[in-house]
Amino acid sequence: MLYLILAVVLIPLLGAAINGLFCWKIGKKAHLVAVPAIAVPAVISLILFFKVAHGHRFDGTFYWWISVGNFKIPIGFLLDELSAVMIVTVTFVATWIHIYSIGYMDHETDRGYAKYFCYLNLFVFFMLTLVLANNYLLLFVGWEGVGLCSYLLIGYWYEKTSAANAGMKAFITNRIGDFGFMVALFLIYKHLGSLIYHDVFSQAHILSVPLATLITLLLFMGATGKSAQIPLYVWLPDAMEGPTPVSSLIHAATMVTAGVYMVARSHVLYNLAPLSMEVVATIGAATAMFAASMALVNNDLKRVLAYSTVSQLGYMFVGVGVGAYAAGIFHLFTHAFFKGLMFLCAGSVMHALHGELNMQKMGGLYNKMKITAITFIIGALAISGVPPLAGFWSKDSILHHAFVSGHKIIWFIGTVTAAMTAFYMFRLIFLTFFGKPRDAHLYEIAHENPPVMTIPLMVLAFFSAVAGLAALLPEGGFEGFLNRILASGELEHMAHTVHEGGAGILILVSVLVAVFGIALAYSMYIKYTPDPKKLAYTLRPIYVLLYNKYYVDELYFALFINPTVGISRNVLWKIVDVIFIDGIVNGVAYLCSLVGNLIRKIQTGFIPDYAWAILVGIIIVCGLKIIF
Repeated sequence: MLYLILAVVLIPLLGAAINGLFCWKIGKKAHLVAVPAIAVPAVISLILFFKVAHGHRFDGTFYWWISVGNFKIPIGFLLDELSAVMIVTVTFVATWIHIYSIGYMDHETDRGYAKYFCYLNLFVFFMLTLVLANNYLLLFVGWEGVGLCSYLLIGYWYEKTSAANAGMKAFITNRIGDFGFMVALFLIYKHLGSLIYHDVFSQAHILSVPLATLITLLLFMGATGKSAQIPLYVWLPDAMEGPTPVSSLIHAATMVTAGVYMVARSHVLYNLAPLSMEVVATIGAATAMFAASMALVNNDLKRVLAYSTVSQLGYMFVGVGVGAYAAGIFHLFTHAFFKGLMFLCAGSVMHALHGELNMQKMGGLYNKMKITAITFIIGALAISGVPPLAGFWSKDSILHHAFVSGHKIIWFIGTVTAAMTAFYMFRLIFLTFFGKPRDAHLYEIAHENPPVMTIPLMVLAFFSAVAGLAALLPEGGFEGFLNRILASGELEHMAHTVHEGGAGILILVSVLVAVFGIALAYSMYIKYTPDPKKLAYTLRPIYVLLYNKYYVDELYFALFINPTVGISRNVLWKIVDVIFIDGIVNGVAYLCSLVGNLIRKIQTGFIPDYAWAILVGIIIVCGLKIIF
């Protein structure tokens, strides 16, 4: 199994290396390297998944990476139920995103085209390293690697100031979270003597509750950055500056799911820290509603989807926070399909409208882009939780676990957020594809995209519809499969309790709120009862607050960014750098110049002057010798 795992990890790296080193020669043929570099690992991942399903696991060392005294870290891999699900999800969705990119990035220059696919392959390599690592330090390598690739891809069009700033914002925000992650790793090694999962989890019981709480909260600090939770969510909406397939890859299968995976992987530690789990669930619920509220009034097609990602990640953290780790990963799995689909659909619309993203300028596009519209609607139904599509099964499972575990307020917040999700997603659908065209020129130029872009939409739409049915498989379905390693005792009993007795009243409530959200969107944006413009005017203070994203960016600028820039410019630069450091350096240079000028004056070049100097020197030396 080791060689198959190595193939899954290293083939994308090989693809990145070939396109990166020979971009000048490969040019527009880069996809011939990049697509197989992901498709082949996707097939191998499926083989490994079935091996795990039949009871095989692997936890081994390829070679010892660091060996200094007692500090030993291997390049080692862990293949179990959790990592098997992750590699299948990552490689499968990434394959279709790569294929879609062939059409979407066709306008790029030869070198730019190869560079793009190089970055995309590298992104997948680091994500696979992250989920297959058998120790925290190798996970951290993948963790930082996806952060680097997100910076490169979000700022891919670096000539645009907004894109360059968005890339820096993502990079810096994640560094804040990563500081907490690193401190957690230091504490784990200090108190448990290892960073290898097996050693850490087998000894975790010796940790005191306060120490386990501190470690898990610091780990979660890293997760809030990587998976865009309050207060470090602000980078993700701006990540829309990158090419749309990049948004799909970041939001669906890689990077943002890393935090959820890390918490689930560390479930042994979190089970020792009830307070940390409450914090995770509470932050997740708050983020879900907070992000959904901003999506209600946003008119940018991709930003609405970005806020929905932040919101859905909140659901995942609710799942892992209430102890339903398998339910959280189940939602990660289904979300990868319908969110990847919807971003590619948004890219299809954007591609057809020459880059336009303002939904208020669209309308009536269903007649021009039927495949894009139908697949987009399937994705919207899935994320809204309409049965039997994928999102219904995973989201409903999280809400059920929250309710039966006693988190009634979190369940209520999640249920209200579900209604909001259905509303803003179908607001997007109705404004974009239905009603009368609001811009005649855009409607005229609109067209369906070529098969290289529409086939991935159809494939992901199919899985957005059926992936949730994995919940109905024998032996507990998808969650039962993951609960082989993620649940035990009380948590496992809770999982069985949730699925007893069929749908129940909670499922009915979940479906009704989704229907209510869709019906309200239809009423407002197709029937115009109530008129959304009049409603916005009536509720102007709330509308302005949501439209301006609660002024969080402005608050961060006022509290952190402007003071930091001010101190850097007025103190560190003008005083410390210019006056102190430059003063010392320039002062030494001036002193050397002054001494040199003085010495230079005695170098006249005349022999009599030198003879007199020698004579005077001899007299002085002789005089000193007589005296002393």
